[in-house]
Amino acid sequence: MKEKQPAKLSESCRSMQDSSEAPLFRSEAANDEFDGFARYSERKLAFGKLGGTASSSRPMWDGSFFYLCCCAEAIWVVPREEKLVPKDLLLYIFLINDEADDALSRVSKGRKRTIMKRAYNFNAGPSCMPLEVLQEAQAEFLNYADTGMSIIEMSHRSADYAAMHAETKALLRELMDIPEDYEILFIQGGGSTQFLMTAANFHTKKYAAYVNTGVWAKKAMAEAKFFGEAYEAASSADKNHSYIPTEFSFKPDTSYVHITANNTIYGTEYKSFPKFDVPVICDMSSDILSRKVNVADFDLIYAGAQKNLGPAGVVIVIAKKRFLATARQELPTMLKYSTFADNDSLYNTPPVFAIYMVNKTLHWIKKQGGVEAIAKNNEAKAKVIYDVIDNSNGFYKGHAEKGSRSLMNITFNLATPEMEKDFVAKGKAAGFVGIGGHRLVGGCRASTYNAVPMEACVALAEFMKEYQKSHE
Repeated sequence: MKEKQPAKLSESCRSMQDSSEAPLFRSEAANDEFDGFARYSERKLAFGKLGGTASSSRPMWDGSFFYLCCCAEAIWVVPREEKLVPKDLLLYIFLINDEADDALSRVSKGRKRTIMKRAYNFNAGPSCMPLEVLQEAQAEFLNYADTGMSIIEMSHRSADYAAMHAETKALLRELMDIPEDYEILFIQGGGSTQFLMTAANFHTKKYAAYVNTGVWAKKAMAEAKFFGEAYEAASSADKNHSYIPTEFSFKPDTSYVHITANNTIYGTEYKSFPKFDVPVICDMSSDILSRKVNVADFDLIYAGAQKNLGPAGVVIVIAKKRFLATARQELPTMLKYSTFADNDSLYNTPPVFAIYMVNKTLHWIKKQGGVEAIAKNNEAKAKVIYDVIDNSNGFYKGHAEKGSRSLMNITFNLATPEMEKDFVAKGKAAGFVGIGGHRLVGGCRASTYNAVPMEACVALAEFMKEYQKSHE
């Protein structure tokens, strides 16, 4: 065995060579650019006898380490700025740290590192986020925009934060085609606080109307009753909220009508929005930016971020300026929309990290091709799962009527609650997270929000088919 010598280093990384006689990594693919090489290195890298195939044993650089994946079937390669991202967990580390001599002494023995596996995440919220967004946030978490600080350490009055804040609003306006006469606000408290704020500000006449399409609509209506009378302009309760109403009845002297665009628990969604002669307030928490909507058809839109836009902690409010001018002013400071509109959502410290993650997610949506491309992908993803339900000969029973089916939350039942529990348990064992129904209604549910990849939906569809075969 010859004496170990440090490899010649490139600027971007250090490499090592276990032995001049050790066999080089072979991908067994003649056209594989990684054959025998550690990417970003000026030398070949000795991999002993690990070897592998072009799809499973490529060297990968994550900015600090070289990895060699040793599991063939789970690899998921995603191009990202000349970086390869492994999905598999069991990896050999070949570059340890900046001390090349230490690296040479330790790496030659090989070392295993276990990394958390990315689940098939069908949670209803908080929910799946784009992997690319998470990686970008991770990469700059300690040093945002070369400030030497994390985004969560800097002042919300600083120029760096102000630029990100303004860009986030600009991206929302661009992606949603928000007219200039609408304010964009960032508010804390979740959608549930919006149930209260909308009524507190705008229930200024005798009545407020609500379209009851499920739990969240009912909760919003309950808050309105603190400020006056509230009634149902329509309801789908007669069929256990399995459809979207199309006929509405309004009383004179109604302040506004409140609708819920998508119903996460029951799996129904407005395919088109009705026109009303009163101001329209819409809860879009679970389908904002999943499809194109005409913002001008609404007087106020609100949406919690934790389904399609980012982590929990911030609500996006999009409100017509003329509508805001009609709001009640005899309210505590933090319950008034004017407090946020007049101060660019900076009256107090905003939810900095949540807004930052919304910013990252909006960039990701734009990169995918905008809302139109996202909508097309969402339709395709939902179809994969709905087709299994429709072709199961009743083994899976969809809850929502076909004309009202949600593209975001696919709800279904099996023959018995016991079978549903078994389905969820076996699904969890197979790597599917969040496929149980809401605790209030049971059953099963797959939430296919923007960031849920097609791969996950296809995998769930195949699991559903196999489960049916084994239980018929």
